[in-house]
Amino acid sequence: MARIVMKFGGTSMAGTERIRNVAARVKHEVDAGNEVAVVVSAMAGETDRLINFCREAAPLHDPKEYDVVVAAGEQITSGLLAITLQAMGVKARSWLGWQLPIKTSDAHASARIEDIDTTGLIAAMSAGEVAVIPGFQGVTADNRITTLGRGGSDTSAVAVAAAVKADRCDIYTDVDGVYTTDPRIVPRARKLAKVTYEEMLELASVGAKVLQTRSVGLAMKENVRVQVLSSFDAPTDNPIPGTLIVGDDEIGEDEMERQLITGIAHDKNEAKVTLTSVPDRPGAVANIFGPLADANINVDMIIQNIAHDSGSTDVTFTVPGAELARAIDTLEKGKDVIGFSTLMHDTKVAKISVVGVGMRSHAGVASTMFKALAQRGINVQAISTSEIKVSVLIDEDETELAVRVLHTAYGLDAEDAA
Repeated sequence: MARIVMKFGGTSMAGTERIRNVAARVKHEVDAGNEVAVVVSAMAGETDRLINFCREAAPLHDPKEYDVVVAAGEQITSGLLAITLQAMGVKARSWLGWQLPIKTSDAHASARIEDIDTTGLIAAMSAGEVAVIPGFQGVTADNRITTLGRGGSDTSAVAVAAAVKADRCDIYTDVDGVYTTDPRIVPRARKLAKVTYEEMLELASVGAKVLQTRSVGLAMKENVRVQVLSSFDAPTDNPIPGTLIVGDDEIGEDEMERQLITGIAHDKNEAKVTLTSVPDRPGAVANIFGPLADANINVDMIIQNIAHDSGSTDVTFTVPGAELARAIDTLEKGKDVIGFSTLMHDTKVAKISVVGVGMRSHAGVASTMFKALAQRGINVQAISTSEIKVSVLIDEDETELAVRVLHTAYGLDAEDAA
């Protein structure tokens, strides 16, 4: 018997028929003798609908009341799933965030989970009752409802799994696991049996949309075994039909040595900014990135060119595409302090990243990347690296070609693919 937390996203909960499908999966685990808690998202599109209501009511709305409204979507699906399970003969009840309670910070719309009281939850699960918990929501110390930000239900599920010491946290999505790259771009992409926390964290941060970054970081911190699998595949007696996200110790050093590159991710939501003729003196770069940090604008790739004879240099960096307008406004307001001549920007760029823990013990990973791209005439505009990742910025129109070229260059193509 195992203790399992199952999480179902918005597409899995979109309507009564899909909720019945979810209930059947939960019943399958219960019939196998497992203790089960389920974390659910709102129906697909429901959170956006509720957000729009808040905006229509008042553009500058109270974030506390905003949380009251947008948390309603998960409350509805948790109650509907509990009703459906009961109709199937499965003992079940819903536990809202304030009933457990799931205690969070008071940063409304982007709260952080601080503690979960599992006394009643574990007692109910041990008695054979399925606990259905709305994801995305919690409660502050002064009993105000909070939400965790978009994609927060993944984080809720991992936090619940850590709190009840679950054997596994199964995240059901619209894909059946983590692939070496997007199968829509590369049909020969392979599904991975296991991925390390570090690799998944890097993949999630550079464009792979399988899991929310915060949830992976929490799973890594709390050592929660996470499985990614599809809610649209038929239930199976195989306990691990998807991809496991685990620690290095569960994969083994030999396996990591053989697997040089785990996956390739791409992200078109990048914008490139270039400041020309920035004074080449101490503190000049701080004058650029300090105000951006104060505005909570994340900067990724950074390139500083060799200084000109005039005592100035050019600085290029990337920001999320959605933050470009705010970044430009922030930099223009600080132009006199920064001292740049012109500001140029380009949104027709994409970030391509290769990720793998095998990089730690293998040389030549970056060289293979640059050589493969050069052979296809793909120009590299910027580079950033970490211990297990190399990312390059290229023209957006060459994204799919670059992903396919690199997937083949690193030997990731499935041999038995059609």
